[in-house]
Order: sequence, then C-alpha cells, then structure tokens
Amino acid sequence: MTNKMTFIDFCSGIGAGRLGLEKSGMVCVAHSEINEDTDKTYISLFNDNNNLGDLTKIIPETLPNVDLLIAGFPCQTFSIVGQRKGFSDERGQIIYYLAKILQTKQIPYFILENVKGLVNHDHGRTLQKILDLLDSVGYIVNYKVLNSSYFGIPQIRERVYFVGIRKDLYNKPYFFPSSAIKQSLNIQDYLLLDNKDELCVTDKTFQRYLNNKYNQNRINLDEILGVDYQVLDTRQSDLRIYSGVCPTLRTGRHGLLYTKNHKLIKLSGLESLLLQGFPKDFLNNVKYVSNSKLLSQAGNAMTVNVIEEIGKSIVKYVNKDETDD
Repeated sequence: MTNKMTFIDFCSGIGAGRLGLEKSGMVCVAHSEINEDTDKTYISLFNDNNNLGDLTKIIPETLPNVDLLIAGFPCQTFSIVGQRKGFSDERGQIIYYLAKILQTKQIPYFILENVKGLVNHDHGRTLQKILDLLDSVGYIVNYKVLNSSYFGIPQIRERVYFVGIRKDLYNKPYFFPSSAIKQSLNIQDYLLLDNKDELCVTDKTFQRYLNNKYNQNRINLDEILGVDYQVLDTRQSDLRIYSGVCPTLRTGRHGLLYTKNHKLIKLSGLESLLLQGFPKDFLNNVKYVSNSKLLSQAGNAMTVNVIEEIGKSIVKYVNKDETDD
C-alpha cells in the first residue's frame, strides 16, 4: 500500500486515539466531539478546527470516504463506577449511530474502545448485542481486553478494544498486537520536575482516610513518604498504594498523589496526559487549560501507545504482512 490510510476520529475526546493512529502512519481527515471544553483542548493539541459536531446529527452520506473509523464510544453506561444502565441509557445508543455510518459509508476498518466492564455487562448480553449489530452491517469483529501497562505506559488501565474488518476484505485471521512491549517502566519519567503542588499530610480530608476504620493502623505514613514515586489513590473510604505504577485514570477521580522528597504531590493534569502516552512536547499547547479539566479529559481518553500498536497491526493486515499473536 503506497497511500497512507485515512480515518475519522469519532467521540474523539482530546484526540489520544488520533495521535496513536497518526503514530502508526495514518492520516486524520476530521473529528467529532460534542463537549466544547474537550474540543478546545483537541484543537489546541492538533490545530484542527474540523469538528463534525454531534455524532447523532451527522448525515452519513455527507461524510468523506475514509479507510477507518475510530471511536471511544461513551462508557459511562457500562462502567463499574457508573450505574451500568447500558442500552437503557441514551448514551449507550451511540453505537447504533456508528453502525449506521459504517454501513452507509462502507468503511473498510474500524477501532472501537470501551471500559472492560462492557464485556460482562448484563451477563454478556450487551456485548453480544453490539457484536450482532456490527455483524449485521457487514463486519467481522475481533475484541480483546488490553492493559496500557503492557504497552510502555506505567498505568494500570484495562480497556476492551474492537477491531472490525469489512467482510469482503477479511481474507485471513486478524490478531491483536501482542503484549511483548511489556517492559520495565519508570513512572518518574512521566512526572514533572516542576510539579510542586503539595498536599500537606495534616490535610483534614487526608487524615480522615488515614484514620478511618479501614486504614487505621494499616498505613505507616512515614514508611510511605520514605520511598519516592509511590502512588496513593484515595477512593471512597479506601486508600491504595501502588509502587512504580499509576492506577486507572478516570474522569471523576482527582485524588491521586505520589511521594517525592518526603512529600505528597498531587498528580497534575499535564502529568495525566503523559500517563496516557502524550509526548512532553504537546504539553505547552494546553498549559492554559485548568488542571481539573485536564485531569477529567485525560481520564476519559484512550492510551496513545495502545492505539498506535493496534493501528500498526491493521496496517500490516491491509498490507498482507505476516502477523503474530
């Protein structure tokens, strides 16, 4: 294949999926994002004002012809942190609009991403509905749960990825990229030296975590502070400690801390972008975005490295190269 594959970035968020596919050699021709603040960040990162707008209002026939569709379709309805309403929630219906676009435009390939909880939501019936829908519009679909920590990023982030290939193009089995990229990671490389946003250990909320019935006499703060770059996750009543790796970034969670020089430092929005695979040279473009917004936007993003490897596997498939599981 001499020409680069093209794609549209649906439910684009801040464009982590786009960046991953661009790093795999593909070219983005447009994106679709409904949240104005998120799209402002996207524009700042990619200098791309070509937002198609609300996916549910797009007339498929008006879209350009592309080789691939990518979408991180809404996950709140399937997530363990949400109410798990699934298809009873209107956000769960986005998959039908995506399927209509695929069918109308006969797009050769697609990548979809969602939370791991989708796999067993409603005892697997939701997943089967999605697979049946995509089959009915003409695609062979493979899916797999992949962890970002196995793709060169020190973040424990399990997501389910779907790769669809139009039936007339499916001439051999497709294999997801292996987790051979697993390597020894240094979370220090993903944290910023100039982050001095310290949480005082006497902070009342933090002290409540330390001294509630779940954590009292279980957490030795002096020992924790004595080891740099441990990550502390304050969630609900629990306090979890991770060594050298970050737990899953989430849209609504802003309580991640890490240890440095016997201090507790609040994980910043810029650092969360790095932990999703964005290079440091992207950060200057979004320093104007508030920390809380960046934390939420990064928590809702894909991981660049994972999408890059999936993109490469699709390019190999298109080129009829040998692929290994």
